Amino acid sequence: MDEASRWGTPSVLTTAHRSAGDAFRAFFDIRTDPEQPVAFSHQLHLSKELVCTDCHEGVERGPVAGLPSVNTCLICHSQIATDRPIIQQITKLQEQGRDLAWQRVYGYPREAHVRFEHAPHIRSGVECSTCHGDLSQQTVATRVVEMDMAYCVNCHKAKQASNDCLTCHY
Repeated sequence: MDEASRWGTPSVLTTAHRSAGDAFRAFFDIRTDPEQPVAFSHQLHLSKELVCTDCHEGVERGPVAGLPSVNTCLICHSQIATDRPIIQQITKLQEQGRDLAWQRVYGYPREAHVRFEHAPHIRSGVECSTCHGDLSQQTVATRVVEMDMAYCVNCHKAKQASNDCLTCHY
């Protein structure tokens, strides 16, 4: 028996990770801070009495909150602050038929097999800040809450929500 058939394909680390580096980062929970295409200030927008659902339109309807498109931004900014460079940059993207390449701040790796849906959490009265921190004190969003399994299980217990494995995992 040759070594390749005895130990499997040597170039594949695991089925869950594309590389040894990916496996290392996942094991030690190492994440890089996302680089956003524009320095969107949650603090500024929330101080103007906007609410999360104004820009994250899918949060009440389905599994994904959604990241705002240039069209969402320009609902207001086609009329407001049009002289600011950041708004001019967004307007130019729309004119070019391009969109903002937002980077996710929160999320679960594919290999965690987590199925998270925003809508049931919103319907049951969970505030956005419970999982995302107080964005009214943040400019560009950063990860401030570590949503690991213990965090979610404790919240489900406190709210008397199901802790059955299939509630969150598939």
